Amino acid sequence: MHNPLFARNRGRVLQSGAMALDELRSLISRHARPDQSTAIDGVLISKADRPYPPSPSMSGTVLALIAQGTKRLALGDRVYEYHAGQFLVTSVDLPVNGHFTETPALGIGLTLHPPMIAELLLQAAPGDLPHIGNGAHSAIAVSDAPDEMIDAAIRLLRLLDQPRDITVLAPIIKREILWRLITSDQGAIVRQLGLANSGVIHIGRAVQWIRDHYTQPFRVEDVAQLVGMSVSAFYRNFQTVTAMSPIQFQKQIRLQQARLLLATNPNDIAGISHRVGYDSPSQFSREYRRQFGTPPSQDAVRLRV
Repeated sequence: MHNPLFARNRGRVLQSGAMALDELRSLISRHARPDQSTAIDGVLISKADRPYPPSPSMSGTVLALIAQGTKRLALGDRVYEYHAGQFLVTSVDLPVNGHFTETPALGIGLTLHPPMIAELLLQAAPGDLPHIGNGAHSAIAVSDAPDEMIDAAIRLLRLLDQPRDITVLAPIIKREILWRLITSDQGAIVRQLGLANSGVIHIGRAVQWIRDHYTQPFRVEDVAQLVGMSVSAFYRNFQTVTAMSPIQFQKQIRLQQARLLLATNPNDIAGISHRVGYDSPSQFSREYRRQFGTPPSQDAVRLRV
């Protein structure tokens, strides 16, 4: 049976949600800077007035909440899309391609720190969090943002208008946002960041080792031993978390670094290919074109524009 009172109350809830996003958009628009930085440590805000082509970058370990527009992120063969009222979370710093597909776009990002997550997990009462085990999860996920998370994000950005309150209040609100995240539908991904023996922590160490030694050839067996996993478990978990094999991951890092070098040394393609670990310039050119859609010589010209 139709209940007019229920209908009116539901309308108020939906209106409240829309009003919350309106205020979040207003705060982001007012405080957005070209470098995305804010006066609050670990908090970034982004504003895009028009769509732009996909660009390679490292994802970082972040919570990214969209207030307006739509963003698409590609990791290996996986594609993630999120829009106003949704968040994306990444638990490992990975090479991704991302761009806003619907603009104008506004968003807020919060860097995730494992020690803070571990502290919250220790403070949680028994039964507050379900057991998640040590198996690895995909490093990236998208979900609808709870109303409480959006409300906390608004209160965090309001502090930008009251600088004297930032030192005391920002850490409290960031902890609240983090708690909303680790108790959300995607909380298992984030909770693993605070568990010393979780699969994502082991893979995170492997990812960091490969990034630090990306120019060097390596054996998967040696990296698995380095992070304390069997070869089969390491390979399976690495694929789950990163959507790539360890060798594919290394290739992504090499090509991204090569593109950065090309922007400043456009006439040294052979030298750059060697510096990032390729023995064959022709193989480098083939893989570069496959990754970025154009050969390095042409891309170098475009990067200078």
